[in-house]
Amino acid sequence: MTAYLITSVSVVGAAPTDLLIRDGVVAEVGPDLSAPDATVIDGTGLVALPGLVDLHTHLREPGREDAETVESGSRAAALGGYTAVCAMANTSPVADTAGVVEQVWRLGREAGLVDVQPIGAVTVGLAGERLAELGAMADSAARVRIFSDDGHCVADPKLMRRALEYVKAFDGIIAQHAEEPRLTEGAQMHEGEVSTRLGLIGWPAVAEEAIIARDVLLAEHVGSRLHVCHVSTAGSVEVLRQAKARGVRVTAEVTPHHLLLTDEVVSGRGALASPALADNWSPAGAYDPVFKVNPPLRTATDVAALRTALADGVVDVIATDHAPHAVEDKECEWAYARPGMLGLETALSIALDVLGPEWDLIAERMSRTPARIAGLTGHGVDPAPGVPANLTLIDPAARRTIEPAELASRSRNTPYARMTLPGRIVATFLRGEPTVLDGKAVK
Repeated sequence: MTAYLITSVSVVGAAPTDLLIRDGVVAEVGPDLSAPDATVIDGTGLVALPGLVDLHTHLREPGREDAETVESGSRAAALGGYTAVCAMANTSPVADTAGVVEQVWRLGREAGLVDVQPIGAVTVGLAGERLAELGAMADSAARVRIFSDDGHCVADPKLMRRALEYVKAFDGIIAQHAEEPRLTEGAQMHEGEVSTRLGLIGWPAVAEEAIIARDVLLAEHVGSRLHVCHVSTAGSVEVLRQAKARGVRVTAEVTPHHLLLTDEVVSGRGALASPALADNWSPAGAYDPVFKVNPPLRTATDVAALRTALADGVVDVIATDHAPHAVEDKECEWAYARPGMLGLETALSIALDVLGPEWDLIAERMSRTPARIAGLTGHGVDPAPGVPANLTLIDPAARRTIEPAELASRSRNTPYARMTLPGRIVATFLRGEPTVLDGKAVK
């Protein structure tokens, strides 16, 4: 195993120092280190962060390898600075048995680019009718601890209660896609002034907020752990704020796109929450299916509330909801397009725009807290002597223009095409082995 000496690097924003990686761990941190056998990486101007951890990734394998595979998604993750991702269960077949989650877990180990932690389905086939094999998945080689029907809400309150009770026995988590389906039937985008103007059926904010309110009450009653996927409205933030004040065991995530894009982009307007990024960018036109996502892009008021909630900790983490789709599922009429966006290779850049160079806060929201929620030992730990060398190096001064054809994903449905974003991942290390060097995947 090659040793690496990273010189003059800022560890989570601190003063520049040297960092020596040997035998899979951080061996030394300090000034003027010497290691004649080590490969030297000039870290001048770079920031070292604990490897990023994504709680919400769609890798599509098994079943839709035309859109993504565990290997291609892992490569995209490594290029985005990630060392671990949690793979959602809506594959084909659905990851609702020990056999399927173990298959995904083994594919991740074979790729060797990031640690792939499968998320198991809550219900059989994501159908919302009966519980899946939660205990068997928890006891499997994949050691599943998070369960989600993401893409579908566990709408039945009795079934949701039973799921929360079941996973409490092993301190598991139910991650809810909060959407009351009877309020979103036929919905195409956020319900509001823009949807009315465009003539599209609206997805009301209350459809999300009502489920979150119900589920925090259920989690409080049961005393179990609840995680809310892709929070998107100001009302949801207030429900979560109140629940946390009462001590409910609830955590929540927000996606990069819900922190930046508003529903106005569907009308073809360059509606970004960041003036700095909006200067030289505009969407290609109205009804562009790349901006169709579930939950939908919301209003500028919602985006502002999410940004505040992320900064103050009401929303715990940034999670990508990386959702690759084949060309035929996106380059079609809006009504028939599949919802979802790519996110792994651009998330850290969006976080830099939202939070600024607040490196400790970025590490907390994108590494330490998601690793703690998922129970991923060895991840989310700041570089220090003796800890596993799971880390990423970023050049905050660099800027790059996103070209879909250059992304590692098998899909091209990025909402940031032609947008110039801050920051560049220079290197990523997984247990001391580089998966990315000089901004390029090693394998």
